Amino acid sequence: MADSAQPLAGQRRVLILERIRARGGVRVTELVRDLGVSDMTVRRDLDALARRGLVHKVHGGAVRVEAPATGEPGFETKAHWELPAKDAIARAAAALVPPGSAVGLAGGTTTFAVARHLRAVEDLTVVTNSLRIAELLEQPAEDGTPATATVIRTGGVRTPSDALVGPVADQAIRSLHVNLLVLGCHGLSPEAGLTTPNLAEAETNRAFLRSARRVVVVADHTKWNSVGLASFADLDQLDVLVTDDALSAEQRAAAARLVGELIVATTADRPDRPGGAD
Repeated sequence: MADSAQPLAGQRRVLILERIRARGGVRVTELVRDLGVSDMTVRRDLDALARRGLVHKVHGGAVRVEAPATGEPGFETKAHWELPAKDAIARAAAALVPPGSAVGLAGGTTTFAVARHLRAVEDLTVVTNSLRIAELLEQPAEDGTPATATVIRTGGVRTPSDALVGPVADQAIRSLHVNLLVLGCHGLSPEAGLTTPNLAEAETNRAFLRSARRVVVVADHTKWNSVGLASFADLDQLDVLVTDDALSAEQRAAAARLVGELIVATTADRPDRPGGAD
């Protein structure tokens, strides 16, 4: 990779961000070695990520931005995290949705990735509290093909992650019934279950859970053992957990003992694993 390859700057920064989130931090020297670029290029990349609040610069490198249990990053920030894992998870989750079904899609960047793949599934009715998902599914495809899904927005109060929550959303969801719910989370663990830093979102998620015949949770490996302020479900309430192949064997075994079905999506060409190896 040459310094002059400016079109690759965005890809390079995604790679750096993924590595920081996976490992907790990186050193400039290792990025120079692994990326084959100059020290100055790496420092510019870290500066750009730090200006967006995605990493915290330290002497000789950068570390992950640690949010408190009550902290809630915005949609744009989270949208850059674990992109290859999210896409693999989204493909696997979308394959569980049959044409003609009523689907609940809770707010979040991983459920948004699922919604992208659901555009190819015919005759869906989608109940969502996500402004982003509603807008995506209501738009025509890039080739001009009209949107086929019927979208029901819950209404409610907007969160930093562009989810609609609160009494209005809860009441709307309680009056509806979906065949399948696709739900994300801030974190999950055997002890705390599914968690979120937002109390109102926790209650809205509980309403979604009660409305669904089948519950599918989509969560990449970085969510494991991360705990937010409020729990809204135990792992044994999940019919399916879809995660990615960076989840350790020990974590997979723990999840498999609790959830109805564990699906591990294969992530090709992970940024922190050059060539898809390791």
